Amino acid sequence: MEETFVPFRGIKNDLKGRLLCYKQDWTGGLSAGIRILAPTTYIFFASAIPVISFGEQLERNTNGSLTAVQTLVSTALCGVIHSIIGGQPLLILGVAEPTVLMYTFMFDFAKDRKDLGQQLFLAWTGWVCVWTALLLFLLAILGACSIINRFTRLAGELFGLLIAMLFMQQAIKGIVEEFRVPQRENVQDIAFSPSWRFGNGMFGLVLSFGLLLTALKSRKARSWRYGAGWLRGFIADYGVPLMVLVWTAVSYIPTNDVPRGIPRRLLSPNPWSAGAYGNWTVILDMGKVPALYIIGAFIPATMIAVLYYFDHSVASQLAQQKEFNLKKPSSYHYDLLLLGFLVIICGLLGIPPSNGVIPQSPMHTKSLATLKHQLLRNKLVSTARDSIRKNANLTQLYRRMQDTYTGMQTPLVYQIPEPLRLKELKDSTIQQAYSNGYMDAPVDETIFDVDKEIDDLLPVEVKEQRLSNLLQALMVGACVAAMPILQKIPTSVLWGYFAYMAIESLPGNQFWERILLLFTAPSRRYMVLEKYHATFVETVPFKAIAFLTLFQTFYLFLCFGITWIPIAGVLFPLLIMLLVPIRQYILPKFFKGAHLQDLDAAAYEEAPATGYNLPFEDQDNQPPQSITLDGGEVLDEIMTRSRGEIRVGRSPKLTSSSNSPRAEMRSVYSPRLPVSPRLDEIKLETSRSPSPRFREMKQTPSPRPSLLGQASRGSP
Repeated sequence: MEETFVPFRGIKNDLKGRLLCYKQDWTGGLSAGIRILAPTTYIFFASAIPVISFGEQLERNTNGSLTAVQTLVSTALCGVIHSIIGGQPLLILGVAEPTVLMYTFMFDFAKDRKDLGQQLFLAWTGWVCVWTALLLFLLAILGACSIINRFTRLAGELFGLLIAMLFMQQAIKGIVEEFRVPQRENVQDIAFSPSWRFGNGMFGLVLSFGLLLTALKSRKARSWRYGAGWLRGFIADYGVPLMVLVWTAVSYIPTNDVPRGIPRRLLSPNPWSAGAYGNWTVILDMGKVPALYIIGAFIPATMIAVLYYFDHSVASQLAQQKEFNLKKPSSYHYDLLLLGFLVIICGLLGIPPSNGVIPQSPMHTKSLATLKHQLLRNKLVSTARDSIRKNANLTQLYRRMQDTYTGMQTPLVYQIPEPLRLKELKDSTIQQAYSNGYMDAPVDETIFDVDKEIDDLLPVEVKEQRLSNLLQALMVGACVAAMPILQKIPTSVLWGYFAYMAIESLPGNQFWERILLLFTAPSRRYMVLEKYHATFVETVPFKAIAFLTLFQTFYLFLCFGITWIPIAGVLFPLLIMLLVPIRQYILPKFFKGAHLQDLDAAAYEEAPATGYNLPFEDQDNQPPQSITLDGGEVLDEIMTRSRGEIRVGRSPKLTSSSNSPRAEMRSVYSPRLPVSPRLDEIKLETSRSPSPRFREMKQTPSPRPSLLGQASRGSP
């Protein structure tokens, strides 16, 4: 992205680049055929369930002024508009937790004011949205997205952990409320007697923890040892919505002699019920808002504009990581301008606005990368097998696959054509063919293992198109008509889902990983190196890691604490913004530049594991068995679950002359092998007759970083 602050230049450049490939955005999706439904349904479930949960949270926090109907309509409406006329179609829009938080603050402010109150709350938020849109217009016109890179990992991960804390807070509050009498309910109802309230709460705990534990387990289904690959992949992709269905079904088991209302279920009116149309005419009430509150709406609008500028741009950035090898241009400035128009539309309709969401946006790109991998793989496998049947040699086989690969690429009209190449054949394959004199001989599958070799040859590529985004937004809109079915979901299942979102957002957050490192016993820190780990563990002294982590932790609790203050809570985005000058001007005074760069790296850099176990040699010299991973499993291994970042495997370079934590951990904290005169004898005996366990460990390699994560050229 070109860094420019000339008014309108960024918007103009974005429009120019995206218009040239607009037709290909649609033809690319249509050419995928029915296969486009796989990433569509995947991202639909990833978007719809959080939006329904946020609607239930808003219904409770705004006394019914906003419900799941409004959050679903907002997500669907903004998603459809963005998929058609938006700049970056990989970006997924939806109602997010920061929006819910800001609307809760605004409702708490408005409800106790006689000249505003709940009656004019949505009309006042309409004015807030107008001010927010004007500020977003200004930011887009002046090219503010050019400095989005200054929001480094320090701010992004702290903000992510804050959201995780708010998710967990809502889950705990929701579970506690299951033991109480809900607002706007008849306390004389038998379901709200003390004994039945206790029973409802305990049953709610079962449903919440059941959903939480099974959802976390299903998320790792691809690594299970049991079941076919397609089944494990299906459970990993759709396990969470399946668990929602399962635990909703479980909630209907106690039917006899149980009062109506136990367990409590989603409370949201049908869109066609009486009074449900009040939100859509908010524009008629905006003139009734006193002038003082219209002007005062600028304050929360400033906070929301800051949140949307940050959240929308970062979501777009993560959906377009360079490791995805996207070829079509970005559209930060124009998308921010369009977001301003979407905010106005939502405000006038009385629904909460939608913006780019994390991790759904990078998840969308990941699902399209899997689709592209499947399409290319099927075609190349067919070409390879056909070449083998025609007795082609290794050189001819590779040339034919290269021609097939190039033929499946869609040249971009705005770019100079460049040679699109597969990765080179593996050295081991060439050496084996050369040593056996097979380079010019007809190749067979003993030399060229079609399934495995093609997986190694293919780079990461993404099916860049608009159709999947449009279809998933339409499916979210269809949920509005399915509201009578959604009302059967127990609220306790939604609280379990909030806890799941909080826990699921932690892996891949280096701030969280550093917190865990602080609580790791010194005698066990070497265990961090025995797994894949962030490179800063080996390059930055432990004291520097601890100091920055303690500072971030203090700042995190400061941000979390201010959200508890009724009026001042709306100002918490200012604390997030302050991290930019703190990172640029204050932290460099306390940390070495190289250390700070490693701790606040732009990419998720990862170092390989270091083993400390005693090596055992197998004299049988049996080659390790190969592991074939499908596209979804590969991308699951290399992407974080917190922000959807691609893990970049790099060997760490020491940045200080002082002892590195790695050396310290290895020399001081690694387990000491006993020194014994029989050590060599034990090793020799073990190598001659290894136990079945060690033989199995030798033959089953650990998962390795996929070659699909390597950079490549060429993508449609």
